[in-house]
Amino acid sequence: MPIQQFIKACQHRVDQALEQQLNGINSIAPHLQKAMHYSVFNGGKRIRPALLYATTTALGCDTPLADTGACAVEFIHAYSLIHDDLPAMDDDDLRRGMPTCHIAFDEATAILAGDALQALSFTLLTSTPAAQAQPSLALQMTSRLAQASGANGMVGGQAFDLSSTGKQLNLAELKQMHRHKTGALISASVILGALASGRASNTQLAALEQYAACIGLAFQIKDDILDVEADTETLGKQQGADQTLNKATYTSILGLESAKQECLSQHQQAVAALNIFGPEADNLRQLSAYIIERNK
Repeated sequence: MPIQQFIKACQHRVDQALEQQLNGINSIAPHLQKAMHYSVFNGGKRIRPALLYATTTALGCDTPLADTGACAVEFIHAYSLIHDDLPAMDDDDLRRGMPTCHIAFDEATAILAGDALQALSFTLLTSTPAAQAQPSLALQMTSRLAQASGANGMVGGQAFDLSSTGKQLNLAELKQMHRHKTGALISASVILGALASGRASNTQLAALEQYAACIGLAFQIKDDILDVEADTETLGKQQGADQTLNKATYTSILGLESAKQECLSQHQQAVAALNIFGPEADNLRQLSAYIIERNK
């Protein structure tokens, strides 16, 4: 299946599941639910769920627990973007070509919508019928997502990023930051797919960890390249925002052409990590290529 077709199929699948979960909320604050829905359904590519589904396919076992994991990952991702856009952080007005949550609603509602989406993510991993049918796997998935989301993962990376604004970082420090800020949740998406399958051997898990670490870096490097090369309309957010904020990026440290070479190198290493798999992992290989070839 062509990768664009696979991504669209994953988008359709996870969107149905996300809609079902959001519609199941019975909150006393309808405006909060509206803000949550707005932020989840604002044009995301659903790359993380696609990685999760592609991993279950590679391991030959696609189960309902994969939908639970895909929703949990996407809710965490949506919460992180809401908070990342806040005035206290990156202070962005646009996300995917639409007003950010705090602009469309207000700052307090945006903070609470992010909080609620984070809580909902972990609620799913402990309460859906699929999770309750396989509690041991669901517990492992919950633990992995929590680690990827917290101080030793995404949140820690964001804190490091904010504290490093205006400072000179070396390449090793930049990689460490992005392994946490961007890479941790991408890695979790792959490993949650492996755990949901219930079939991954230790050797396969190690290979998938290496694959995920490489595409996580490739994803961030490509973002930095696009921040230089793409325009605001294509990006769906302000072009050149990192330069305006004086943030360290792969392009500022390596230069544009060397950053492109590093991005390609990470993709090649990711594909090489999948050598123990056959054609059943082709969606993972193609997703790595898609990540470095995308235009937004």
